[in-house]
Amino acid sequence: MPLEKRLQGKRVAIFAEDLYEDLELWYPLLRLQEEGAEVMVVGPGHATEHRGKYGYPVTVDKAISEVDVEQFDALVVPGGYAPDRMRRHAGMVALVREMARRGKIVAAICHGPWMLASAEVVAGKTVTCFFAIKDDLVHAGATYRDAEVVVDGNLITSRQPADLPAFLGAIIAGLGEEVR
Repeated sequence: MPLEKRLQGKRVAIFAEDLYEDLELWYPLLRLQEEGAEVMVVGPGHATEHRGKYGYPVTVDKAISEVDVEQFDALVVPGGYAPDRMRRHAGMVALVREMARRGKIVAAICHGPWMLASAEVVAGKTVTCFFAIKDDLVHAGATYRDAEVVVDGNLITSRQPADLPAFLGAIIAGLGEEVR
């Protein structure tokens, strides 16, 4: 029996840069596709392919200069060391900021919340992240909570690859609520 495609018609961007955490990019990409979402890998524009920490490549569908906020219902920012590289690209930071401002789902895992801090969208919000960047989020005005997933309005955050099932559950639930 085929799976119900709960996210048919939903469009999700997943950011990519070199040294992304392989599971944190691929698990959301495949899981969201499985639910029927159209998923687009968006990179900064200097490469058509990026490699994860463990060497697994991902092909970029579009450069950040080729997309805008209207194209997406949600954005996923994987962790690894990629977010430190992503936040050096003004267009990527701007898309995070605008998605959050418009109330669209912005989901970040592990080191991904660095992008939320750089986009200045965490002040007054409760988030989680990989423990090593907790201070960065707190200094950006967030309240840190050590939990597998934290949902605060349209922001969804998780700590590490082991939290991926809860992270995707929250993303799917959030996108599903928009369907109703």
